[in-house]
Amino acid sequence: MRKWMIVIVITAAALAACSPSEDVPAEPVVITLMTHDSFAISEETIAAFEAANNAEVVILPAGDAGAALNQAILAKENPLADLFFGVDNSFMSRALEAGIFEVYESPVLVDITDELELDSSNQLLPADYGDVCLNYDKSWFESRQMQPPDSLMALTDAAYKGLLVLENPATSSPGLAFLLATIGEFGTSGDYSYLDFWADLRANDLLVTNGWEEAYYGYFSVASDGDRPLVVSYASSPPAEFIYADPPVEEAPSASIIAPGMCFRQVEFVGILKGTEERQLAEALVDFILGRTFQEDIPLNMFVFPANQKAELPEAFTQWAQVPTAMNEVDPADIEANREAWIDAWTEAVLR
Repeated sequence: MRKWMIVIVITAAALAACSPSEDVPAEPVVITLMTHDSFAISEETIAAFEAANNAEVVILPAGDAGAALNQAILAKENPLADLFFGVDNSFMSRALEAGIFEVYESPVLVDITDELELDSSNQLLPADYGDVCLNYDKSWFESRQMQPPDSLMALTDAAYKGLLVLENPATSSPGLAFLLATIGEFGTSGDYSYLDFWADLRANDLLVTNGWEEAYYGYFSVASDGDRPLVVSYASSPPAEFIYADPPVEEAPSASIIAPGMCFRQVEFVGILKGTEERQLAEALVDFILGRTFQEDIPLNMFVFPANQKAELPEAFTQWAQVPTAMNEVDPADIEANREAWIDAWTEAVLR
């Protein structure tokens, strides 16, 4: 009898050892974040969310913001991801009309700057913003005792002939933002419209490139051997020039022109895609993206500003980034309705 009892005890112990234990963690839940190719955040930040939520975050880059959004819309019946990061205000109406996002009123919205909350339905929640402005080479202008232009109209003056390089709005996000700035400033009709401005700018020997990298690193005199001291870029570009200067510099070699009517604000949003099977985890990731850990990691990775007003900025941003106070605005619905027509008209006026 005793021998049988020993066998029973050993067998029970063996079965217990083979049984699932509450102490053994479950496999991480995979959640996919679809975004544009310019998305960047530190591995440590992503790892912090993964550790806190027993999750594995998969980043799915899908081209520039417009191309990525088109893919998400085409795949709406069989979503490629759980969330989408990177719709901006130039594509916001298209995204909302496509009906691909879930409503989610994150509790972290209380910390988000009110003027960035452009979607009252809370399908698209603001994650960051960047101001597209003219950047200029400080030493170039100082050495010639010239002042940089203080208005868009000033760019048509003979003094600035051949000094500007900018991006094609048909192929570049900052290029489109700058086009929208001119539409906000001059309008689309009347005695002097945005097309009249662009015709004068063309006559003043502007240079157009397909993308930001080509303009900035190919022709802008601060960042290349080029001879153009004016470039369409971001108000957060000067901090990058300071941080990555080799050899180190005492001040940013470039600055932004933030006079009234010179800039257009791009706001990027994050949203939960309809069809996600991980709604609770998707909400947690949205909250994390809007929270301080993620938000404070944005400036030195994507060189834009965090949407969370409680996020602390790195010193290089507080010292060298400039924030416009009076920007040109165009209603997102008007952008959606007229974007292609405006670009086609611009192409006809500037490139043909």
